[in-house]
Amino acid sequence: MAAATDALQVESTATNFQAADLAATGDEFTSQEHCNSSITAGDTTDPATVAPDPKSNLIGYYSSWGWKEIVKASVWHGGSWFDAWLTAVAAQVGSVILTFPYTFSQVGYKFGILFQFVYGAFGCWTVFLLSWMYAELKQRKMLQGTLQKGHILQYHEVIGGLVGKWGHYITKTFILLSLTFGCTLQLIACSSDVYYLNSNWNKRQWLYLFGALALPCVLIPTLHNFRILSFIGIVTTSITSAYMTTAALKHGQIPNVKHSAPDNMVQFFSGLTNILFAFGSHGICVEIMEAMWKPKNYKYAYVCCVLYTYLLTIPNSTSVYWAYGDILLHNSNAFGVLPPSTARNVSIIAMIAHQYVALMLNITPIFHMWEKAIGLHLSPNYLLKSFARVPVVCLIWFLALAIPFFGPINSMMGAFLISFSVYIIPSLAFIYVYRSKAAREASVWKPPKLFFHNWFTLFCISGFVATFVLVIGFGLGGWASMTNFVRQINTFGFFQACYQCPVTGKAH
Repeated sequence: MAAATDALQVESTATNFQAADLAATGDEFTSQEHCNSSITAGDTTDPATVAPDPKSNLIGYYSSWGWKEIVKASVWHGGSWFDAWLTAVAAQVGSVILTFPYTFSQVGYKFGILFQFVYGAFGCWTVFLLSWMYAELKQRKMLQGTLQKGHILQYHEVIGGLVGKWGHYITKTFILLSLTFGCTLQLIACSSDVYYLNSNWNKRQWLYLFGALALPCVLIPTLHNFRILSFIGIVTTSITSAYMTTAALKHGQIPNVKHSAPDNMVQFFSGLTNILFAFGSHGICVEIMEAMWKPKNYKYAYVCCVLYTYLLTIPNSTSVYWAYGDILLHNSNAFGVLPPSTARNVSIIAMIAHQYVALMLNITPIFHMWEKAIGLHLSPNYLLKSFARVPVVCLIWFLALAIPFFGPINSMMGAFLISFSVYIIPSLAFIYVYRSKAAREASVWKPPKLFFHNWFTLFCISGFVATFVLVIGFGLGGWASMTNFVRQINTFGFFQACYQCPVTGKAH
C-alpha cells in the first residue's frame, strides 16, 4: 500500500507542477488542457481560474520542494519540450541502426540517403497534421465539457472523434497491430543481439529470460514518467552508432569489396520499406502530447527528433556499407560482420538496454487500450492497474517465442501497417475533417504563413504524401515484402529454438 500511496502522491505532484508551469506560460489552450484534473464532464468552470497565480505562487511552489520532490521531478516527471524530444528519439531510433547497413546493400548509397530524407520529411508532415487534429479535438471536448479526469487520449480516439466511429476502429486496428508487432520485435532483437555475445544459450532460452525481465514495465504509469528511461534510450543508441561508424572506418574495406546495389527490384523496394518503417513511431505521438505541458510544441520536438535520427543512421550506414559492401545482403544485423571486440560487446549491451526502453515506450499505449477495454483506465488504484497490465506483457512474450522468424516479416509490417498508420491515415483524415468551409473557418489552427495561409496547399501536400506512400510503400513495398516472405517461408518454424543460428547440436 505504501507503493500505491507514493504513486498517487507522484501523480498529484505532477498535476500541480504542470498547472504552475502552464500558468506561467500564459498559453490559453494548453492551460485549459492541463488543468483538466479539475474538470469533469459537464463542468463549465473556466480552467484558467484553477491554475495558481504565477506571480504569487510559482516561486513559493518551487522553493517549497524537498529533495524527494526534486529527485522525482528530475527522474520521473517529463512534460517539457525536451522530454518530448527524448521520448520521440528513444522510440524511433533503435534496432534500425543495426539493419540500415543491410538496407544500404539493397538500395545503395544514393537511394538510402535520399529516402531517409523523404520519409523523415513525410513523418514530420503527418506529425504536424496529427498535432493539429489533436488540438482540434481537445478544443471541441473543452467546449462540450466532456473532458474526463485521468483519461489519456490516443491516436485512434483523435481520428475517431473527428472522422467518426469507422475511423476510430480502422485506426485502432492498424495502431494496435503495429505496436504489438513492434514490441514483439524488440524482445526478439534482444535475444538475437545477446546471442552474438554469448551463444551458450540458444535464442529461445534467452527469450525466456528477457520476457521475464520485461514484466516490471507494467509499473510505469504513462509516457509522462519516462524522463530517465528515454535519456538512457538515446545514450545507448548513440554509443552503438558511434561504435559502428568508428569500427567500420578503422577496419577499412574488405578485399574485393563490391557495392552493386541497387541491382534487384525486390531487394530495392524491400529496402525502401525498411526505411519507411524506421520513421514509424507515430503510434505513441498522441500519448506524448498528452504527457506534455505544452503539447502544441510536439511538432517542433519531432522535427529535432528526425534530425538527430539522421545524425545516428546516415554515418553508420554509409561507413559499414563502405567497409563490407555486398556481403551485408547476407547479414541483416551489422553485429554479424563487425569483428568481435570489447567495444562490440559494450555496444551489444547498450542495444539491449535500448530495446528494453523501446519495448516500454511502445507497450504503454497498448496498456491504455487494455485498461479502457476492461474498465480500469480511470481507476485511481495504481497497484490494480499495474497488475491488470501483466497479461499484455505475457501476450507479447508468447508471440516472441512463437514467431522467432519475425525479422523476415519486418518489411511486410512496414508496407502493410506503418504505411497506413503513419502516413496515409493522418493525411486523408486531415483532408476529410476540413473538407467543408465551415470546418476550416472554425479550425483551432489556421494554415501557417509558410504555406501562404492557404488550405489548398495543405491539402495538396497531404494528398501527395498519401499517394506516394500508397504506391511506393504499400503497393511496390508490399509486393517486394511478400516476394521475400514466400522465398524464405521454408526456413520458418513456430517456437523454433534458435532461428538462423549456426547448425550445431547446441543451437537446435
